[in-house]
Amino acid sequence: MNKEEFITECKNLEIEITEEIANKLEIYATFLLEYNTHTNLTAIKTKEEVYLKHFYDSLTLTKIANFENQNILDIGTGAGFPGLVLAIVFPKLNVTLLDSNNKKITFLKECIQKLNLNNVEVIYSRAEDFTKNKREYYDYVTSRAVAELRILLEISIPSLKINGYFLGMKGNVEEELKSSANALEKLKSKLIQKEELELPNMGGHRTLLKIKKESVTENIYPRTYDKIKKKPL
Repeated sequence: MNKEEFITECKNLEIEITEEIANKLEIYATFLLEYNTHTNLTAIKTKEEVYLKHFYDSLTLTKIANFENQNILDIGTGAGFPGLVLAIVFPKLNVTLLDSNNKKITFLKECIQKLNLNNVEVIYSRAEDFTKNKREYYDYVTSRAVAELRILLEISIPSLKINGYFLGMKGNVEEELKSSANALEKLKSKLIQKEELELPNMGGHRTLLKIKKESVTENIYPRTYDKIKKKPL
């Protein structure tokens, strides 16, 4: 997917890519690929793949959420997907990018400086530590293929406001959904939307999940990661 195809496909998502946004995304893509030659950030090696499998893929979240001026936490953001893309395309958002890989955090800080963004915060931390102390704050928490769903829910839901939403980005997710029933109940949350899609140009299958937090999360969640991993909810 080249830049022009990306802009066209975004129109189908009802997203207008202005010249300013397009320029920032081009800077992002170029810097990502340059940085990736010496620091492993992504398996993707071409700009066309960046536009399809990172930029467009991130923006498919608009199928399940309306982005305006909300506070968003992106857990396990890596090189900034989907959080940094959302921050560029929707500049009224306030986005927190969270990752426990210091090399990726260093890249993100340099990239944000290059892009001159003031609506993005970068946090170096494990998610279960961060969300333990940042509770009931975010309108949206998102994560792209970071961990099994029931694990993701425990480290994500506590930081959501009541009536906030976890936006999950997965591949085939049926088995994970079945095994997450107990986690959803204990975390007082509910799956309200599941959107299946195929990326253009045979880019792969995606499942988007929208999960609503319906009540305050008990203070025992999230547990420490060893407990979460040993005995998921």
